[in-house]
Amino acid sequence: MTVASASQNSQQLDAFIDHLWLEDGLSKNTLESYRADLTQFAHWLQQQQSDLLAANQAHIQQYLAVKFPLSKPRSIGRLIASMRRFYRYCLRENLIEIDPSLQIESPKLPRSLPKSLNEQEVEDLLNAPNVNEPIGLRDRAMLELLYASGLRVSELVNIKVSEVSTQDGIVRVTGKGSKTRLVPMGEEAADWIIRYMKFGRTELLQKKISDSLFVTNRAAAMTRQAFWYLIKRYALLAGINKPMSPHVLRHAFATHLLNHGADLRVVQMLLGHSDISTTQIYTHVARERLKSLHSVHHPRG
Repeated sequence: MTVASASQNSQQLDAFIDHLWLEDGLSKNTLESYRADLTQFAHWLQQQQSDLLAANQAHIQQYLAVKFPLSKPRSIGRLIASMRRFYRYCLRENLIEIDPSLQIESPKLPRSLPKSLNEQEVEDLLNAPNVNEPIGLRDRAMLELLYASGLRVSELVNIKVSEVSTQDGIVRVTGKGSKTRLVPMGEEAADWIIRYMKFGRTELLQKKISDSLFVTNRAAAMTRQAFWYLIKRYALLAGINKPMSPHVLRHAFATHLLNHGADLRVVQMLLGHSDISTTQIYTHVARERLKSLHSVHHPRG
């Protein structure tokens, strides 16, 4: 058997990654994860005098046995998903006759509930910025929009002025896989954006021009890293002693909607989840909240 060279393996992976990008529109980070997993597997196969297209089920099982002690269950699950996608693609392209990943089972992952804030903590966080300053106005508008719309931080910082309609209370966002969706922001967030646009953004730009909605005092677009730092600082100011990130407000958005009776499909659409199974995690958060209320207020709780 002739073992494929590293460059041949790389070419096969290039074709596979291009296929994923064209077919599913996966994000750059996801595609890089697939490539990294499969490149490491290809390197290990070469040490076994084999290659990606010649690998069999025993090879995969041996490789997983090597990786298991060194990796978290979630990383192993992603690795197996990468292999399955690759070999399904190879089978469709008639590059192989048998899918060696067919009988491989993914590890069962513990269900981890997303960290969230209660409604009073959200209120305290939103009130933390000093709105008498242009930067404070910007930060208040960002926090209000993040909580009102459940955006990802990358979606928030990339919003353009042209994508916001405060009159209609709607923002157009570009999410994972470059998919766009319209998300309502509510009156409160719209009011803060109007105030920021009128009294904060102009002062921050100082006659410079930018199409980004949220800008820094250097007239540049706000970055993900800068906003991560801001939200942690405001959590400290608000006295919130919990691990904090922009994603926590996204979780709070979904949890509070469900606590107040929103339909799961609506929450899925607002969050931009392509699969409702991703959204279903929030039903467990809401259920825990209901159980807690029952135990406190019911005479036989």
